[in-house]
Amino acid sequence: MTVLEFADVHLSFAGLKAIDGVSFSVQEKELFAIIGPNGAGKTSIFNV
Repeated sequence: MTVLEFADVHLSFAGLKAIDGVSFSVQEKELFAIIGPNGAGKTSIFNV
């Protein structure tokens, strides 16, 4: 069972693409992590 799904999500700040076409789904009882360098948009994904 899917508990969280993102499909083709985009987010920009003053013309700067913070998130460009992110898609993923998290299944029940699945461990999921978002990793990447500073400024990659990890926190922005959760603020959408």
